[in-house]
Amino acid sequence: MTTPLLQDAFGHHVWATIVLLETCDQLTPEQLQVGAQGTFGSVIETLRHTVAADSGYLYALTGGDHPLADVGNMGTAEMRAVMEDNLASWMSLIQKDLDPDTIVIRYRDDGSESHAPLGIRIAQALHHGTDHRSQVCTVLTTLGIAPPAIDVWDYADEDGRLFETPPIP
Repeated sequence: MTTPLLQDAFGHHVWATIVLLETCDQLTPEQLQVGAQGTFGSVIETLRHTVAADSGYLYALTGGDHPLADVGNMGTAEMRAVMEDNLASWMSLIQKDLDPDTIVIRYRDDGSESHAPLGIRIAQALHHGTDHRSQVCTVLTTLGIAPPAIDVWDYADEDGRLFETPPIP
C-alpha cells in the first residue's frame, strides 16, 4: 500500500502542535496568560482553541465518531494527549477513499449548521492549526523565548526524511 497523500500534512500538523505544547509546558502560569496584539488571545487560550477546533474538525469529518474535546481547563500535557488521539483519527480518515467534493455538514449545539466540501474542511483544519501555532510563537518571542522549530522542514528532518547536500566548493 502506498502512503496516503495527506499523511505528511497531518503528521506535521499534529507533531508541530505537540512540540509547541511541550515548549509551553515550561512556561509559568503568568506567561501562559500573556497574549499579543493581533493574536487570538493568551497562550493558553490559543492552545485550547487550537486543540478543541482540531477535535471539532474531526468530529464533523467523521460524522461524530471522533469525540469533541472539552479542553476548558486543560493544561498542556492533557492537550498533548488529545492531539495524540487526534493523530490516530486523522491517519484513519486520510486512508479512506475520500471525495473532496462531498458536502460535510457540521451541526452545532445552537441549531446552526455549516455546509462545506470535505476538501475545504481538510484545508481549513491544516490552515487553522498553522495560523494559531504561529500566533503562539509570536507571543513566545515577545516574552523573549525562542519558539520551537516546527515548520515542515523541521518535521522532515526530525523524521529522518530530509537530506541536504552541501554546496560543492
